Amino acid sequence: MTGIKILDLCSMMSGPWATDILGDQGADVIKIEVPGKGDHVRSLPNRSGDMSAMFVNVNRSKRSLTLDLKKPEGVQVFKQLAASADVIVQNFRPGVVERLGISYDDIAPLNDKLIYLSLSGFGENGPLSGQRVYDSLIQGLTGLTTVQAGSDNERPRLIRTILPDKLTAVVAAQALSAALFARERSGAGGQHIRLSMLEAVLSFLWASDMGAYTFADKPVPIEKGGSFIDLIYQTSDGFITIATNSNVEWQNMCRALGHPEWIDDERFTTPTGRLENINERLALIQSVLPEKSSQEWLAVLDQNDVPAAPILKRSEVIEHPQVLSTGIVVESEHPVAGRLRQARVAARFLGTVPEPPRGAPKLGEHNQEVLSDFGFDATEIAGLIDSGVVGSEHVAATAQA
Repeated sequence: MTGIKILDLCSMMSGPWATDILGDQGADVIKIEVPGKGDHVRSLPNRSGDMSAMFVNVNRSKRSLTLDLKKPEGVQVFKQLAASADVIVQNFRPGVVERLGISYDDIAPLNDKLIYLSLSGFGENGPLSGQRVYDSLIQGLTGLTTVQAGSDNERPRLIRTILPDKLTAVVAAQALSAALFARERSGAGGQHIRLSMLEAVLSFLWASDMGAYTFADKPVPIEKGGSFIDLIYQTSDGFITIATNSNVEWQNMCRALGHPEWIDDERFTTPTGRLENINERLALIQSVLPEKSSQEWLAVLDQNDVPAAPILKRSEVIEHPQVLSTGIVVESEHPVAGRLRQARVAARFLGTVPEPPRGAPKLGEHNQEVLSDFGFDATEIAGLIDSGVVGSEHVAATAQA
């Protein structure tokens, strides 16, 4: 992504992480924030050097410019930046960019190669389009909470991570990459991409969790395919997970657990039978596992070619030999937050290896640098700062230093 200029108008998680992914792959991402305030994520807990962990994790490899878009002069500055940018990403509530005068229709005439991505929660149309959106609302509306419960008859359950936000970020990064590729390949120019968290999650669920609704002319039963029991089993000293999808894996597990008679149990001889009798099957497995430790069972299961893994605490994940072997967790030094431990770019490129991610920016750290890069001279920059159109954070910090 080297050479790609991205103007990031986003806050919170979905938009910032989408641009972070591209920034880690070489794009020049300019995070545009409210002067004196910045992204709300900057103020979250779990802090070091007055920077929050979430901010440094989803806003690295960016430059920060504080710009007041409620002032006409701020809009004019933004338009000058947009005229030579490749990408704009915004996740304001529907209607906000139109009121500010920085919508796709406002900006596209200035740059016919611009890719403009609008992110939203529920989409720009429909009865919920104007509502504030958080992760739990999307989990509820998409049925993800029912999938997590295991059955339509069980109490819905949230996934205890902000999956809709994160998934939308990944989909957004892929969509931007596709649009940029199309622009370069076909020369068709820029375009407006719209993506909502609702659409991203529904697309995600349809791959495996909406099977009963796939065949439009078939009756839809109450979903009973899941279980109120997770595939997490307690051993004598901890927890493990075991997955047996094929007949061979099921049979191998029966032998590994010392109960080959389960193989001939009519309830479990077919995948359909094992699904219909899932609670009875999982209860049988759980009844055996407390007899040995996690490591003992994992060794036996591995010897019998049964997929299994330990259930690790977060503190244990970063020390596990398999995780260490991937090199996914790396350490770096941040000038404000200190020593950081983060995940590197997940994909391993052998031909175009990305540079190590740059640390997340201080608020307004690159005001003068960015404006200078986009053609503003020193006098213009000073005037913008004096008038409050551009934040004075970096100037104040320099003066104090």
